[in-house]
Amino acid sequence: MILSLILLVPLAGAALVLLLPERGRIPAWIALLDSLFTFVCTLHLPAHFVSGRGGFQFEENVLWLSHPRISYHLGVDGLSLWLVVLVGLLAPVGVLASWKSIQKNTKAFYSLFLLQQTAMVGVFVSLDLMLYYGFWELSLIPIAILTAMFGRNLNESSAMKAALRFFLYTFIPSAPLLVALLWLYAHTGSFDYTALQAAIASGSLPSWQLGWVSVAFLLAFAVKVPVLGLHGWLADTFSEAPVAIAMIAAGKLGLYSLIRFHVELFPALAREAAPWMIGLAVIGILYGAMLALVQRDFWKLLAYATLSSLSFCTLGIYGFTLSGMNGALLQTVNEGLIGAALFLMLGVLFDGARSCQIADFGGAAHRAPRLAALFVIASLAMIGLPLLNGFVGEFLVLSGTFTGVSKGWATAAALGVILSAAYMLRLIQKIFLGEAETNSPRIRDLSWQETCTVAALAGIMLAMGVMPTIWISTMEPALQSVTQKILTVDQSPVSTASGTVASASTGEPR
Repeated sequence: MILSLILLVPLAGAALVLLLPERGRIPAWIALLDSLFTFVCTLHLPAHFVSGRGGFQFEENVLWLSHPRISYHLGVDGLSLWLVVLVGLLAPVGVLASWKSIQKNTKAFYSLFLLQQTAMVGVFVSLDLMLYYGFWELSLIPIAILTAMFGRNLNESSAMKAALRFFLYTFIPSAPLLVALLWLYAHTGSFDYTALQAAIASGSLPSWQLGWVSVAFLLAFAVKVPVLGLHGWLADTFSEAPVAIAMIAAGKLGLYSLIRFHVELFPALAREAAPWMIGLAVIGILYGAMLALVQRDFWKLLAYATLSSLSFCTLGIYGFTLSGMNGALLQTVNEGLIGAALFLMLGVLFDGARSCQIADFGGAAHRAPRLAALFVIASLAMIGLPLLNGFVGEFLVLSGTFTGVSKGWATAAALGVILSAAYMLRLIQKIFLGEAETNSPRIRDLSWQETCTVAALAGIMLAMGVMPTIWISTMEPALQSVTQKILTVDQSPVSTASGTVASASTGEPR
């Protein structure tokens, strides 16, 4: 029942926040204690996970509805294990990041925040696709509401615009996803993930209709990553959403769903989409990095840096090599950790100065030495400095792309690493170095709670960079199963946009 416990504890915390009076910091303390307890529960998963064993673990499967047949089917494997732990970790980090910035309507904020945690965990552990769809849709609502209610710039119109844009971008593609799920049920009589996987693999479903089903899945997930061309919601959401929401808005749900419900469920059709996804990923790496390099607003800089970083994950997924997929999944976890640390620290700068313009700062290291030191560590992890977690994920993706996809695409993607160093070091130089200006905005250093939180995240970044096999050893068996499905698909090689041949058979499975 551990997965049900991880799902229901945040939901119970949200209900408790709503029931108790809004006095002082009571809602914040309830949210913090609830999220800490949930995080402890998530640690049960890696502690008792059996590495190397195939299939799902900690399964719960109870019939929910008979007509249509929908089950409360939960389970995790190496693909979802660390993402559940990541959500558990980011919840108390988000509460602490909101401790000083959220002072009004705290009941609404913390109840919706805990509801968001339940939705995200539900996406990662659901093995019934209708149950998964319910959590997928639920995850959109708290983000949109909290962005509209607690817009960071205190501009009601811009906050509402950002919330509406996020909701429309992510909700509209979910309609074709629902139609696709209903089509699968009509032809198979099941929403169960393993049953659908077997039915699709058997080749009994109409191929041309199945192709459109695959496209509906891909579109819904690509928007949530976001993939280049579908990222119109990202900059506004990062600029307006509260820090606790912005740190979880992008990446994790979409990237997980691409692997689980697109590549693994539709391996033949994923191979047909691979050349396009690889091309978009590499262009996204360079496009995001170059836009980040010229930004004057640090929220938008972080938005385009995130687009570039997440494009590395997309490249690793659709390269179909084991090293690339290991790197993509590891980089998904890395992005969550690094992004949380950077968001928290930039939030501290913004709360003190009420400005997000890089030019308004200067010499902040003199007044906020702890913040400056930890910001440099998180930035170096994002750049991919060896011994920090960002290096391992990017290296695995680039090496898998170089050996299994295309040397040209790998070389182009590697330029993104150079550009990331340029925009992050420029950000450090503009904000923290140089002489303090007399007209500089008010800047405060990290409090002891914030210092401990960011230092803990930095410690995890270092541990993942020095001992990545702890994480990879649990991820690899599940990802190897995905690559084997791709390798066994009887399909001709697909050509990449660069003119080279890129098929799963050219990639090394190890």
